[in-house]
Amino acid sequence: MSGIGGSRVLALWCPDWPAIAAAAAVDLSPVSPVAVLSANRVIACSAKARSEGVHRGLRRREAQSRCPQLYVAQGDPDRDARLFEPVAAAVDAVAPGTEVLRSGLVVLSARGVRRYFGSEEVAAERLVDEVSARGVECQVGIADQLSTAVIAARRGVIVPAGTGAKFLAPLPMRELAAEPSLSDPRRGELVDLLHRLGIRTIGAFAALPAVDVASRFGTDAVLAHRAARGEPERPPSARVLPPDLDVEYRCDPILERVDAAAFAGRALAEKLHRALSAAGVACTRLTVSATTANGEQMARTWRCAEPLTPEATADRVRWQLDGWLTGRTDTRPTAGIAVLRLEPVEVVASGALQQGLWGGVGEEEERARRALVRVQGLLGGESVQVGVLSGGRGPSERITLLPLGDERIPARDPAQPWPGRLPEPSPTAVLESPPSVSMTGAHGVPVTVTARGFFDAEPEQLRWGSREWAVTGWAGPWPIDERWWDPADSRTAARAQVLLEKSRALLLIWDEGQWSVEGIYE
Repeated sequence: MSGIGGSRVLALWCPDWPAIAAAAAVDLSPVSPVAVLSANRVIACSAKARSEGVHRGLRRREAQSRCPQLYVAQGDPDRDARLFEPVAAAVDAVAPGTEVLRSGLVVLSARGVRRYFGSEEVAAERLVDEVSARGVECQVGIADQLSTAVIAARRGVIVPAGTGAKFLAPLPMRELAAEPSLSDPRRGELVDLLHRLGIRTIGAFAALPAVDVASRFGTDAVLAHRAARGEPERPPSARVLPPDLDVEYRCDPILERVDAAAFAGRALAEKLHRALSAAGVACTRLTVSATTANGEQMARTWRCAEPLTPEATADRVRWQLDGWLTGRTDTRPTAGIAVLRLEPVEVVASGALQQGLWGGVGEEEERARRALVRVQGLLGGESVQVGVLSGGRGPSERITLLPLGDERIPARDPAQPWPGRLPEPSPTAVLESPPSVSMTGAHGVPVTVTARGFFDAEPEQLRWGSREWAVTGWAGPWPIDERWWDPADSRTAARAQVLLEKSRALLLIWDEGQWSVEGIYE
């Protein structure tokens, strides 16, 4: 799908897809003001929200102040992929050979649909109608090259053959970084640099000599420069696919739950990448296919700007399985998955994976991640978990543990104010089962916390089991009064930091008339 040899590319783009999917997940109207957040900043919003002044990059509070009726959702690639599967299926039913670049954007060869419908214009109208029947708005663009077609889809135009460079020339440079599925994550930095150098339009960038671009700006700039000139960024792979790269998993028992299917997909992705590594290649286009217990066949091809890593492959397999098993589509399978298969469609030399000056990029981290994935394969998906900063008042509440490879979405929003939250610094070790201790003041009188949130005596000694230390300093206590409006679930407690002799420091919690060690400072 490079555009060489007269094979033009059709791109179908659903604007604001993360916001549309977030609204659909809670049965909100598509015209509602919706914003999707990541790291407390807006990453996508609906047209209604934009009309109220919301835009990408705003902090949550600023967005809500501009649009009080704004519905806010956290970014969720699994949700986006699951709800996009019916759209991709509708396109594929009319034009087989659809490839997913990301949720909300698919591409296919324009040659087949042009021949079938008689013209590119009629084909575009038919595809828009098919997607609209699913209650989703979309735009279609057609051009000689993939990136040009995607940019054209954002404007809903068909670029005549041979005029891609002319179409792109007056557009601002930021268009070359607007689509993350087609560019390096650092493409935005390149665009900013070129802007500071006075290169403001794609045409001005295309006019630069290719040798100068390569020597001054590097590999991604070369790809962007080819796109700006209407040339294929990635020529068709002349490399013949090595034999026996396809991997298959026969499910026993049949996979009917998404979590079980995703776990099998993760193990299969690791197996695929071992085969790719042995053959010295990396995958840039991958077909995920499944056969159900009733013999139904499902397949979807994913195209990527960069060679897939094992984790990226596992993500796409999980998204696709989630879309098939739980998506809202007329073609939803009538039985669980019996056979899962991964097939590399296009490969490049493994050297295409960019290496850093001092070895592979994240080489040590990648080896560690692979080892942990193998542990998951032996012990189960929940056996390896990673911590994500979450909202809460105590140290244990501010950690959400998620299985390795899952989307890192906290259980509670850390950006909320959380009155009564433990001040910095946080303890270096948090105890899962806080052991009880006793703290005493002068003459051995037990130290407690009064109803007003103060010590009733100055701490002097702390006993933990058979050991005893002198208390040389303290901070707090900080009262906790949670869910006071719900007697069945309310909680009154207090935390304090205490410094012991020999520079030992503990985080204590007073709860139900007892001191416990919640954390240790090292």
